[in-house]
Amino acid sequence: MDHPQDEAQHHSLNDPESFWGHHAEHLFWHKKPSAVLSRTHKQLKNGKSHDHWEWFPDGELSTCYNCVDRHVHAGHGDFPAIFYDSPVTNTKQTITYKQLLDDVETFAGVLRQEGVKKGDVVLVYSKAGPSPYVLTQTNPLSVPMIPAALIGILAINRLGAIHAVVFGGFAAGALAQRIEASRPVAILTASCGIDGNKPAMAYRAFVEEAVAISPWKPSRTIIWQREQLSWHPVRKTEGERSWQNLVKSARARGVKADCVPVKSTDGIYIIYTSGTTGLPKGVLRDSGGHAVGLHMSISYLFGIHGPGDVMGCFSDVGWVVGHSYVVYGPLLTGAATVLYEGKPIGTPDSSAFWRLVEDYKINTLFTAPTALRAIRKEDPENRAITQIGQRGGLRSLKALFLAGERSEPAIVTMYQALLKKYGNQDGPGAHVIDNWWSSESGSPISGIALTPHAGKDRTTDKKDHAPLQVKPGSAGKAMPGFDVRVVDDEGNELPRGNMGNIVLAAPLAPTAFRTLWEDEERFYNGYLKRFGGRWVDTGDTGVVDGEGYIHIMARSDDVINVAAHRLSTGSLEQAITSHPLVNEACVVGIPDALKGQMPFAFVSTSDDSISDEQLLAELQKLVRKQVGAIASLGGVIRGKGMIPKTRSGKTLRRVLKQLLENAVHGEFDKAVDVPSTVEDASVVEVAREEIKAYFEQKGASHRAIEERAKL
Repeated sequence: MDHPQDEAQHHSLNDPESFWGHHAEHLFWHKKPSAVLSRTHKQLKNGKSHDHWEWFPDGELSTCYNCVDRHVHAGHGDFPAIFYDSPVTNTKQTITYKQLLDDVETFAGVLRQEGVKKGDVVLVYSKAGPSPYVLTQTNPLSVPMIPAALIGILAINRLGAIHAVVFGGFAAGALAQRIEASRPVAILTASCGIDGNKPAMAYRAFVEEAVAISPWKPSRTIIWQREQLSWHPVRKTEGERSWQNLVKSARARGVKADCVPVKSTDGIYIIYTSGTTGLPKGVLRDSGGHAVGLHMSISYLFGIHGPGDVMGCFSDVGWVVGHSYVVYGPLLTGAATVLYEGKPIGTPDSSAFWRLVEDYKINTLFTAPTALRAIRKEDPENRAITQIGQRGGLRSLKALFLAGERSEPAIVTMYQALLKKYGNQDGPGAHVIDNWWSSESGSPISGIALTPHAGKDRTTDKKDHAPLQVKPGSAGKAMPGFDVRVVDDEGNELPRGNMGNIVLAAPLAPTAFRTLWEDEERFYNGYLKRFGGRWVDTGDTGVVDGEGYIHIMARSDDVINVAAHRLSTGSLEQAITSHPLVNEACVVGIPDALKGQMPFAFVSTSDDSISDEQLLAELQKLVRKQVGAIASLGGVIRGKGMIPKTRSGKTLRRVLKQLLENAVHGEFDKAVDVPSTVEDASVVEVAREEIKAYFEQKGASHRAIEERAKL
């Protein structure tokens, strides 16, 4: 007999109408859909067409109603919705569903009076202080990981508007770019962020600079005033408003807003993801598919079923993980979400995550391998987790999920041994589960389902409910609705066990995107054109083994994954080449044990008037100002005639990346794959010699990098 996860996958692909129709019944529809799936073709301006589909096409619903009102009406209003924990401000707060409803409907009333209506875009410049994903703390940041962030997002949705949350690790220029692209009627932000014992970080300058340089001018900027640093004075003539004052006035006047249902195919949010050109891509999420798919995934994959369950997703709401499993997923099912304003280390130490599990009886914890590497580095003997585990503090934990980058087997194996001993002590111990997905997919494309029976009616014998075996190094098996294939560069499907391009067959699962914000042509060119519209290109390379486990090996495009954040080489190169002495630049990723990858630049300059050290310092400033501190360079090699290109002028980043990866391990003369389309093969050898000279000159730095790569 097939495992329940395999059965659910088979059901979702062979009879999607039945599978997703069943899961749609768990939600409240203001207008129930008459159909589950509509398959059509979309015509482009250039005459080409591609597969197109719509989930629950004529249905209408309010995601906010399903996240909040529905649970209060069901008698669950006194259950916790949000556990807010901020070690940086010494604040803890529990918000029930009844309290959350009151806060959301009041702030929705505020937004409506400030001019927000159905279909409008509201930008949330979102992130604060320390992040469990971002370990460098020099970023310009924004709306903190505080309850107001969730209340604001839900209030936007309550009005039938679309939110565009922008991660605050990006600088003013990147924010301005997203303001221009999404054309929001209002911006929600905060006065400051807090990072441990450091002074509060003011956000005003970043927001005001972004609005000043953007051609689009939002009519309102609503600021959450933090006690640590207020935004004074609020310039009312410039459209600035105090969040708290508006809410106080609304409460005094009894101002509230009911839920505004939208069509299932209307957008719920835009989330921007890096493009290889440096221009952000606005992934647009459908309301109906998003709600149905997330409700299914959080119970099926993550084992969170409803009131009394607790999800601890330690991302931030500026990234898709935070959208899906800090905000919407837990609330759709009526569970509690832990909103953590802190880091995995330093607030106060490496026990932070395990303390949160103990304090809030977390059932499922979700973070990035970057965070676990940081914990391991600070606590190599695992004293913190052992101490808390020995006193039963991890008893509630059923699983630790990892995503955002490839999880090396050593990390998975180490934590699996610990959590099998200390987690889920009333059962078989906790599982450590890697999963793979993207901003485009909206939910995991692959993983190991914690409760695989949730893919169908929960009436089967419980002996069939154990999760599949975890294979360290793999990202599990495909999730319902995602038809994962491996193809060669011509789009021909490869037999299992062969490495190639990972693609998806249409239609994608309901949580996934169907287009880009106001740019159908770019959607086709970026995701369908490569394989002639036959497959949706994920941009990843890897293997599906004989048992169906998916192994993601690398990005096939030119995006660098730094601490679970995707940074485009185009935006980094644009910042570097803005230096007056730099004629040309090429950025690739270099292996880094803590962050996965670090950006490394090859540059040619017009003269040698400044030293290499001074050039690096000046380039770092440019990168941090134009892209953000998360994009800090790991190093710069300066020379001429060392950037290989194809005859069509495309930079061969893969070649430079291979040379660097070899050099990290001291293998300077190891052969690399140089395509036949290279314009001048001798350039590769020039690059090899420049890299060798760089590492030999650095000496100790080279050895330090090598040691970090071995960690």
